[in-house]
Amino acid sequence: MAAPQLTESTVTVEGQTLFYRQAEPAQQAPKLTVLLLHGIRFSSDTWLQLRTLATLAENGYRAVAIDLPGLGRSKDAVAPAPVGQPAPGAFLKVVSEALCLGPAVVISPSLSGMYSLPFLFQHSHLLKAYVPVAPICTEKFTAEQYTQIKTPTLIVYGDQDVELGQASLNNLRHLPEHQVLVLQGAGHACYLDKPDEWHRGLLAFLQQLE
Repeated sequence: MAAPQLTESTVTVEGQTLFYRQAEPAQQAPKLTVLLLHGIRFSSDTWLQLRTLATLAENGYRAVAIDLPGLGRSKDAVAPAPVGQPAPGAFLKVVSEALCLGPAVVISPSLSGMYSLPFLFQHSHLLKAYVPVAPICTEKFTAEQYTQIKTPTLIVYGDQDVELGQASLNNLRHLPEHQVLVLQGAGHACYLDKPDEWHRGLLAFLQQLE
């Protein structure tokens, strides 16, 4: 099998320069596009080192991982909201348009919930599916708001993540089209603790969407 094509570049969004990495299948048109966000201590490099980008591309998906404003190699970009506050949903919409993503599967750990949740509520037609990994800001929306969203969702958390993991699950389970992937023995950054289980569960979910 030919190795996936891994590239890195920048994209300008609302006057800010954002760094991103991309992996694409070597010999076929992508089946789906996956946008990977990250937590506060992480960046797109996390998904590179973990081989999530390569794994997705090897399985036929276009994978795009951005460095969020103020973090990683986008550290000079100004974030559209203070950390911990929901950002305008339009931010990821503009990112999606700039990267020509089309309706994408959005993977959103921890801090990135401040971006992904407003995007989900305001532009759900741009999400093919949603993979929240113990995100912040889930409490900023009501159960009634969650029940309106028909986007297929894979809720992921580590069973050792007693704070954000449990709190986000309690809110996100109001999404009607959800499944849950619990990574046993894993903490908050559960994908780092259990990468094989993370990749298996993610690929199984993506196959259901094709």
